[in-house]
Amino acid sequence: MSSNEPEPHPAQGPGEPELVSLVPMSTAVVRGTVTFAGLRDFFDGSFKAMGAALAAQGVAVAGPAFCVYRGLPIEPLDLEIGFPTDHPMTADGDVVPASLPGGRAARLVHYGAFDALGASWERLGAWMAGQGLAGGELRWETYVTQPAPDMDPRDLRTELTWLIAA
Repeated sequence: MSSNEPEPHPAQGPGEPELVSLVPMSTAVVRGTVTFAGLRDFFDGSFKAMGAALAAQGVAVAGPAFCVYRGLPIEPLDLEIGFPTDHPMTADGDVVPASLPGGRAARLVHYGAFDALGASWERLGAWMAGQGLAGGELRWETYVTQPAPDMDPRDLRTELTWLIAA
């Protein structure tokens, strides 16, 4: 390929599912019960509050943002959004200390827009069932690529992680 030709765009949709072993990590989160229509406002307000709370306590963000879903993804959604942190924080208003658990999990990387995440979650669930694995109550999305208003949604990369039931 010559240097003036555009680079090929990454694959769209989900990558290949895999089993991973997770270590627990400290996080700072905002918890909520939210409708699909209210997700954007909840995310925006929560990230703003987290930034202020973490800065005031000298706690550093140690990885990309995530959203944990508890139970089935039906309205209203029971979720918490946050960041992994370099050490535990003290509660500050709606921003509270939490953790992402360790253990066995299934993971799949989704490439592309957020509106196609549902199909990737379904694919991960079907793969787990085909492996004889039952998903636990917790699953989360890690937003590896930070979204921006002017970006091409095809450039987004989101890791889907689903704990395996014990």
